[in-house]
Amino acid sequence: MVNEDIDRFFVMLNGISDYYGKQISKNVMRLYWEGLKQYDYAAVEKAFWQHTQNPDTGQFMPKIADVAKYLKGRTVDQASQAWSKVDKAIRLVGTYQDVVFDDPVIHRVIEDMGGWISLGNKTEDEWPFVQNHFENRYRGFVIRDETPEYQSRLIGMANAQNAQNGFPLNLPVLVGDKAKAEAILNNGSNHVALEFQTAASNLKYLQ
Repeated sequence: MVNEDIDRFFVMLNGISDYYGKQISKNVMRLYWEGLKQYDYAAVEKAFWQHTQNPDTGQFMPKIADVAKYLKGRTVDQASQAWSKVDKAIRLVGTYQDVVFDDPVIHRVIEDMGGWISLGNKTEDEWPFVQNHFENRYRGFVIRDETPEYQSRLIGMANAQNAQNGFPLNLPVLVGDKAKAEAILNNGSNHVALEFQTAASNLKYLQ
């Protein structure tokens, strides 16, 4: 949400409070705003509505965490979706090329697991254990609501050799949401020179 949404957010929150027969102070409304402002307003409004329809918990005034649960989905689901992107990229792109995902946590988890090249060296027999390891690490970051430091790109074999020999880097393949992946490419930690940035329009894209 943006600052222009704050008034209608407070109107909605007052309406929700009236529905549950609760009074809500300005300080508490501000807490809700701070806890949820990173999300789109329409999505927040929908999440409040979904909570009211929940037969298990809908009889209680939703807390910030209740709303965030609908916005984020269960951590298990998030980790599974993230792994699907990784699995697809490994199979369709491989580890010869660099990749940039649309999720910084994916980058950090893969780094912690030894890097993109190492991931590609796993066998099919090892793959279920790799998936489990990835998803557990990913869930840890989500549960802590933490966006860790991450590399702007996951280095493949070609650019690992190029960097070692002082050659220009090849362009990476973007995986997932193009705009988000480009933002990660531009905002991540640069452990190697990024000569490719002036040619961003030529980036490959895996949806």
